[in-house]
Amino acid sequence: MSEHYFTASPATPAEERSHVFEIRGREHRVTTASGVFSADRLDKGTQVLLGHVPEPPESGTLLDLGCGWGPIALALADAAPAATVLATDVNERSLVLAARNAADAGHKTVRAVEAGALLTELRESGQRLDLIWSNPPVRVGKEALHRLMLDWLPLLAEDGEAWLVVGKNLGADSLTTWLGTQGYQVERAASSKGFRVLRVTR
Repeated sequence: MSEHYFTASPATPAEERSHVFEIRGREHRVTTASGVFSADRLDKGTQVLLGHVPEPPESGTLLDLGCGWGPIALALADAAPAATVLATDVNERSLVLAARNAADAGHKTVRAVEAGALLTELRESGQRLDLIWSNPPVRVGKEALHRLMLDWLPLLAEDGEAWLVVGKNLGADSLTTWLGTQGYQVERAASSKGFRVLRVTR
């Protein structure tokens, strides 16, 4: 398993590189690096997610869960410049890149915060999330993925939504079933290129 999935401080040298990607119809020049997820492309799962989600709310608190170098956070900030966009990951290198890419795009409402610290902050403040967009790290295994969902989904506002993209062959249907057993409403909103896009509500 690639270390970016579970390592706070990747051991591989941070060989940075510059790319230009079209993210939800807008061109972005971004910096990526070795030791982060999908450093050389906009990965297919994220493309599928961003191609099927509806427009985010214009205001509120929006979360990119498992942000990597920040493509989902960029898409959220592009579409909702007045909202607060939170980008979180366990990988310190990813957080630095996500913050830099947001700043380079002129987005001042994006905060990149380590996952444990952000969880604590939100729980202690009582702040709720109006929207989560995520390409979750399913390769961490079912137990860790379930724990991730149980950490973050309870932070949704009463009318909040989470939109997840999961590979059909990587447990999308079993995750849908399990989320239902946890009391969440799950809708398969789209199916494309080997991925399912799931809409999760309370």
